[in-house]
Amino acid sequence: MGRVRLEAITWERLGDLLAERLLDLKPGDGSPWPRVAIDGAPAARPGDLAERVREALRLRGRSSLVVATEGFLRPASLRLEYGHHDAESYYSGWFDTGALWREVFGPLDPGGDGRVLPDLWDPVADRATRSSYVHLPPGGVLLLHGPLLLSHWFPFDLTVHVSLSPGALRRRTPEPERWTLPAFERYEAETDPAGTADVLVRADDPRHPAWSG
Repeated sequence: MGRVRLEAITWERLGDLLAERLLDLKPGDGSPWPRVAIDGAPAARPGDLAERVREALRLRGRSSLVVATEGFLRPASLRLEYGHHDAESYYSGWFDTGALWREVFGPLDPGGDGRVLPDLWDPVADRATRSSYVHLPPGGVLLLHGPLLLSHWFPFDLTVHVSLSPGALRRRTPEPERWTLPAFERYEAETDPAGTADVLVRADDPRHPAWSG
């Protein structure tokens, strides 16, 4: 964190500035759909930021689609094969990355049809959601949010990491979910999301974020 200069900002202003940046974002592979990661542990609430950016884009006349990785969990029989509290499984086996490639990123490749499945699996009912496909028009922005996003080689055009210090992450993670903390320690060590993301947001104090600009 010390390598990056952070400036105080409000969540509202952050959403506006990210939206402004996305208006001019051109995918490097020639796709007509910019693909954005908003990465962070559940305690960092990356989905809240994704929704702020979505609304800011809407006000600017730009279509977008918010997709949560929690809608692409693998079935419980696979997620929980090694128990309910296995951090290694959470790190490498909870999320159906193959389905994300097939149902979200594939349709947004150059030459794709923009027909995206917004979610696939209901973890509570442990069954397929049967959601309808959504057509994202050319120029529309994919806002994919969730944990551990930067370790999968997804073809993002902009990456945002919402960071919590180890102490803040522990405080803000509910007790029943703290078994996941070793997975985030490994993510920090192996991926260095704070150092590799295009935009870093520090959210230790949820009321007063700071960002790298």
